[in-house]
Amino acid sequence: MNIQEFFLLIMSVMASVGGQFFLKVGALKLGSLNPGNTIGQILSIATTPELVVGLSCYGLGAIAYILLLTKVNLSIAGPSVSLVYVFSVLMGYFIFREPIPMMRLIGLSFIVSGVILVIWQK
Repeated sequence: MNIQEFFLLIMSVMASVGGQFFLKVGALKLGSLNPGNTIGQILSIATTPELVVGLSCYGLGAIAYILLLTKVNLSIAGPSVSLVYVFSVLMGYFIFREPIPMMRLIGLSFIVSGVILVIWQK
């Protein structure tokens, strides 16, 4: 993976993590939703700025991922974007004060190790 491909990967991952951040902030702003007023809830989602920004971030992440796929095999790109999980857990811990149980830390270490093994080139 060259520097341009790596940059596209990081762009895709960071845009997706940004999307998750804004979706979480928007979801907290919405509060609990009930199934009684589906149209009103969809309008609330569509008019909450944080949710719109979050969805836009996901869109930018998808564009970066598509560009990455034009240069890198899916067997490398697919597992590499799983780094989103790692950054999402860290964001949950540092920003939203969510706990990280030991089993989750072990799982994250497997993800990081797997990504390293997938992109490793001799």
